[in-house]
Amino acid sequence: MGGRGGGARGRAGAGAGAPAAPRAPPPPRPPGTHSWTSRPCDLLTGAAPAEGFTLGSTTDSAPSDAREDIGENGARPLYQQTGCLADLKAPDGTFWKLSTTASVYEDTEPARHAYRVKEDLDRAHGRGPEKVHDAAYAIPADDQGRPGRTLLLWNGDLVLTVSAYAPHGSMEHDVQKDLERIVGNAARLTEDGLRDHDASSVAP
Repeated sequence: MGGRGGGARGRAGAGAGAPAAPRAPPPPRPPGTHSWTSRPCDLLTGAAPAEGFTLGSTTDSAPSDAREDIGENGARPLYQQTGCLADLKAPDGTFWKLSTTASVYEDTEPARHAYRVKEDLDRAHGRGPEKVHDAAYAIPADDQGRPGRTLLLWNGDLVLTVSAYAPHGSMEHDVQKDLERIVGNAARLTEDGLRDHDASSVAP
């Protein structure tokens, strides 16, 4: 896993289905191969976080040292982590928060195991999960009274967590759609920016 400075190659797009039909999960695609970057916030500049929202101040968090995970059967797979904390400005001038954390593993199986462990823990704590597709789910989030949404996905050697939070005093049902758009777009941009050019994506 070599480090590289991340340039934004992603774009936020959404497929449109028949209005009356339920949303079908995407077809299975080959897992992607991803690389660590020292500038994860750069990956979020390729498109607006959501319609009318703009990206404000950002802070990169990208320690270059590899970490050990606790894997299956006593294995200790290595992974590198990179993340971004960002302020977002909504069309009405209020400020929202966005954070991304990407863990790039040395192999696919340890990443799959880490994702399943997170999913099992969230289910055990009664936090859902709301399945987005077979390799991604969402849960409600809260930051000192700020309603939010967290999206977790697994793609090959990558486990990605994206969280967004609305301003204090927001009602969850009023901000839910914007939260969904923000975490979905940020996940696409981050996953695409970390992915090798010739690898396929299963980001939602």
